[in-house]
Amino acid sequence: MPKPAAIVGQIILYGAFAAFIGYFSTSPTYQQIPDDVALIKLSMSHLGGRECRKRTPEELAKLPANMRAPLDCPRGRSDIKLVLELDGKPMFDTVMHPTGLSKDGVSTVYKRFEVKAGTYQLAVKMNDNLVINHDFNFVKEAQVTLKPARVLVIDFNPDKGGLFFQ
Repeated sequence: MPKPAAIVGQIILYGAFAAFIGYFSTSPTYQQIPDDVALIKLSMSHLGGRECRKRTPEELAKLPANMRAPLDCPRGRSDIKLVLELDGKPMFDTVMHPTGLSKDGVSTVYKRFEVKAGTYQLAVKMNDNLVINHDFNFVKEAQVTLKPARVLVIDFNPDKGGLFFQ
């Protein structure tokens, strides 16, 4: 049977521990970004294009019947060029490389930018096949109002028409 002094000591120590945890669960307050700042997150994964060529009838005739695909496409994918501009000034410019041992995987980028809250002209330009195209084949431009402590996400989805802001 524990002594009364041991029970009182345990109550005091458990109470002190609970107060310690209770204090640090709410204080000091943590603020991820300042009050007058908004956040732009650029997050996308996309497969780069491939330079396929059409096989000639002579080439197709030389192949076994089960391998007569009309297009000859290499396994590797193209790098992807991505540019982000804020009010006409370049904010981020990169070339995303495909992943995988054969360079046939997705190209991925994740960046976050802290900017002062306000209204901006935002432009995102992407070229997903540097071998064929030299211009940007996906462009999204819009005037956006960034509110304090809010997040604007830039993503890519071919089913939604390409680049989009949310």
